[in-house]
Amino acid sequence: MRERRKKLVGRVVSDKMDKTVVVRVERTKRHPLYGKVIRIAKKVKAHDPNNECRVGDLVRIIESRPISKEKRWVVMEILERAEE
Repeated sequence: MRERRKKLVGRVVSDKMDKTVVVRVERTKRHPLYGKVIRIAKKVKAHDPNNECRVGDLVRIIESRPISKEKRWVVMEILERAEE
């Protein structure tokens, strides 16, 4: 059976918590009246069990069961490391 969980790509904006990172996910949407393409960003908390992610990393996150009050995503892989 095909995988039905959502996958998103975003950039890590905070890694101050233990085993948790804040990921900023951007998407584009067309304005309903004027038709201009606008960028919408959302910040989600993702589980990072090994504390591997650093601020600026590009990561792929996958939907999961609720891990805490606000955590419903898990870091699947690090696509690109941040420049230091």
